[in-house]
Amino acid sequence: MSKQELPGIGLCAPTSRTREALSAEQAAELARSFKAVADPVRLRLLSLIAAHEGGEACVCDLTEAFELSGPTISHHLKVLREAGLIASDRRGTWIYYRIQPEALAELAGVLHLDGVLTGARTEVTA
Repeated sequence: MSKQELPGIGLCAPTSRTREALSAEQAAELARSFKAVADPVRLRLLSLIAAHEGGEACVCDLTEAFELSGPTISHHLKVLREAGLIASDRRGTWIYYRIQPEALAELAGVLHLDGVLTGARTEVTA
């Protein structure tokens, strides 16, 4: 039996793509970003930063929102920064974090399902 042939159905009818699929390299890079936001603390940190005016927040504003140690918060912020989702800069003794809108737009674009959820689906019954 070939890959295209399904038991009791015959040959699979190929469908066309409505957009370009991810390459292996793109998928690996995006998976790193999705993994970074898959943690509840990091997702909340990202949300808190985005909720501040201008999408920028001082670390002092972020740490008080959690019952976690400073080093733990710093670790989570580092993971988000290394994934390219936030950027930071030091101002005096404080570090300010800001959202990287391009990176978030890229994640959102992958999840954009326009036409997929509303499109017609053909189901095969045996």
